Amino acid sequence: MTLKGARERRVRAGGVDLCVVELGDPGQPTVVLVHGYPDSKEVWSEVASRLADRFHVVLYDVRGHGRSSAPLPLRGGFTLEKLTDDFLAVANAVSPGRPVHLVGHDWGSVQGWEFVTVRRTQGRIASFTSMSGPSLDHFGHWIGQRVKRPTPRRVGQLLGQGAKSWYVYLLHTPRLPELAWRGPLGRRWPRLLERLEKVPRGDYPTASLPDDAAHGAWLYRDNVRARLSRPRADAYAHAPVQLVTPEDDAYLSQRLYDELESWAPQLTRRVLPAGHWVPRTRPDRVSAWIEEFVTAVEGGRPEQRPTGRYSDRFGGQLVLVTGAGSGIGRATAFAFAEAGARVVAVDRDTESAVRTAELARLVGAPEAWSETADVSDEQAMEKLAEKVHTELGVVDVLVNNAGIGLSGGFFDTTSDDWRKVLDVNLWGVIHGCRLFGRQMSERGQGGHIVNIASAAAYQPSRALPAYSTSKAAVLMLSACLRAELAGQDIGVTAICPGLVNTNITTTARFTGVDAEEEARRQQRTARLYGRRNYPPEKVADAILRAVARDEAVVPVTPEARGAHLLSRFSPMVLRALARIKPPV
Repeated sequence: MTLKGARERRVRAGGVDLCVVELGDPGQPTVVLVHGYPDSKEVWSEVASRLADRFHVVLYDVRGHGRSSAPLPLRGGFTLEKLTDDFLAVANAVSPGRPVHLVGHDWGSVQGWEFVTVRRTQGRIASFTSMSGPSLDHFGHWIGQRVKRPTPRRVGQLLGQGAKSWYVYLLHTPRLPELAWRGPLGRRWPRLLERLEKVPRGDYPTASLPDDAAHGAWLYRDNVRARLSRPRADAYAHAPVQLVTPEDDAYLSQRLYDELESWAPQLTRRVLPAGHWVPRTRPDRVSAWIEEFVTAVEGGRPEQRPTGRYSDRFGGQLVLVTGAGSGIGRATAFAFAEAGARVVAVDRDTESAVRTAELARLVGAPEAWSETADVSDEQAMEKLAEKVHTELGVVDVLVNNAGIGLSGGFFDTTSDDWRKVLDVNLWGVIHGCRLFGRQMSERGQGGHIVNIASAAAYQPSRALPAYSTSKAAVLMLSACLRAELAGQDIGVTAICPGLVNTNITTTARFTGVDAEEEARRQQRTARLYGRRNYPPEKVADAILRAVARDEAVVPVTPEARGAHLLSRFSPMVLRALARIKPPV
């Protein structure tokens, strides 16, 4: 393994020699990373390098994998009992007398559930982070409950997981897996991972893959049928557990973990919009969650778990919101804060941005910052993007919310009026997407961009030619960008509110009238929106839901949804309504 500062040793356990690699200061808390199938310890290289500055990081090749020797005979050599012996041997060698923090992925997580629920490891494990691998005992009970009480929903869950587990049946066949892995499958596996799971090339997988996969077939043969048919009744976790669930896991249903609290009372749930191999595709987020969890456990305090909706999805993520000083922007910053996200509140009004950040910390954000920037100023946005990237890292969710209102007929709207509304409403979105979206793209670990458009984007109005044009452009920009970034797991959503009670009504400009008439129309519009009284908090809820579900276009208010429906199925009606002269 080509990790800076890596130290290799051999540990003898149960007749096999285990290859163990250590990084970081041995005086710090020890984090043991256990790989899955058909992997070797190199699957953890990106995560390990990120944790090594803070912890004593230990990786080892499971018996029969990588540079660890294989048991002889292979049959019966990969039972969970023997794998537990290996883990204890490694833990005693690298952290004698001090419990370790266990992290497992795939079959490393299956093993981890065994380690954290058997009595002989009690006191040796301080915490367990599970990724993409259930306890076979919990899985067995999950199947049993659905067989005993076969409701349509439960039968559907069984059939769904049964379809996802197609490869398990093949791995139980004699000789076929070994022939496939040492033949064409072993040669093509790296390319398959890259194409299907979007796993980037690097030091993984290693040249030992064909033998690793052939030996690892015995993990399934020695354990799966026996445990699923006769699951342990005492498989309770004796340490805090953090569950990281990839939403797009092709092999495991999220429903497998529905009753997990009954087996792991000290449970923290996390959700990632990613596929199965998150140690390779999402090392930043995985590392951050491991660090947060281990630090909380080491501090002797329960982790401060956010209580907001979608907290398992956005906890710890970095979210930047423009126009966050008031209205929809402030409500959105608060909603992400309540979900445990770290929030950057951006507004051209410094005092309002500072206030939003202060309140965001009070409602749940572990960290919140304020930044002053005019989104229409390209240089200011470039400086903002560079500062955020240098000091905080890459933004996980960007919300381009800043906008201004402008009302008036086309011939009453001057060239300066057009420039102002397009500079903020369109160019402000373009700057945000270009600068922060590029950082997401270069990181290669996904992300999400939210652009606040409007129902005016698809509902023409004789009174809003400039505003509607700017928002229609934002809607089309979002659709184009969503298509371009889809292959990089970067979602793009256009949010289209209707009449929302915010202060944009009091700051919107009206062209073609004097100052006194403009003030009267602003007050009248504010009263109209006030009577409608659709709160910005509902728009914020829609934004979080849209990001969690990766929705493309989200009309929010009832009138916005109705107009969107008409724009698709009866645009003539909208064009007729647009001809009606609005009251003054």
